[in-house]
Amino acid sequence: MLDTEWPNSWRAAFRIELRAEAIGLAWRGWPVIPGTYPDSDSGVACAGTDAQQGSSDTWSGPVPAHSDWERRLGAHPQQVAAWWTGKPYSLLVATGTVVDAIEVDDHLGRRAAILLRATGRPAPIIAMPNGRWLFLTSSSEHFPAALSEVEGIGRHGKGSWIPLPPTPFEHGVVHWRVKPDVWGWRLPHADTVHDVLTRALHSESSTEVDTQHELPTWSSAA
Repeated sequence: MLDTEWPNSWRAAFRIELRAEAIGLAWRGWPVIPGTYPDSDSGVACAGTDAQQGSSDTWSGPVPAHSDWERRLGAHPQQVAAWWTGKPYSLLVATGTVVDAIEVDDHLGRRAAILLRATGRPAPIIAMPNGRWLFLTSSSEHFPAALSEVEGIGRHGKGSWIPLPPTPFEHGVVHWRVKPDVWGWRLPHADTVHDVLTRALHSESSTEVDTQHELPTWSSAA
C-alpha cells in the first residue's frame, strides 16, 4: 500500500501523477475509471465513495470506486480530470472493449517476455508488487483452453478491470515492464500473446527460452 509516512509534499505529487496519467490515457481512448486507494488514516483500508467487491474472490487490489463504473466508461478527459481532482484515486482501466489483459505469475511472465521479444512486436506488460504480471492485448472473446485451464493464469475481459501505473498496490506501486509507447500504443492481437504464453507455459528446454538471462528491454521510440 501507499506508505502513510510519506511527507504531504510527496503525497501531493503522487496524486498529480495519477491524475496526469488518467487524463493522458483518456485522450487515447482508454476506458479509465477511478479506483479505491489506501486510507491515509489506517494505512490498510481502501477508501472510496461506494466501492464494490472485485470480480474475483481472491483479488486483493484496488476496485472501482463507484458502483456504476460501467456507466462511466468513455468519459471525456475533462470529466476524468474532475474525478481525480483532490482525491488520489487508483488508476484503473476497464477491460473487454479497448484492452484485455492476461494475468500470470512472475516465472511465466519472465519466460513469456523473452519469447515475446523475439516476435519483434512487444506487448505492453505491467508488473504488480504482489509478483503478478499483466500482458495487455487487444480485446477478444476467445481465450484458449490451454491457458484458461491452468491454475494461476487469469483473464481480464468484459466486466473486469486492471490497475495501471502508478497505482499503489500491496506495499508497492504498479509499474510498467514494457510501456505502451514502445510500439506506438498499438496493442498486439490477443491470439499472438496467447500463443506466446502457451509456448512459455509448455517449453521445457533451455534452448527455447533461458529464464536466467536478463529480461529484454526495448527502446521507447515508435
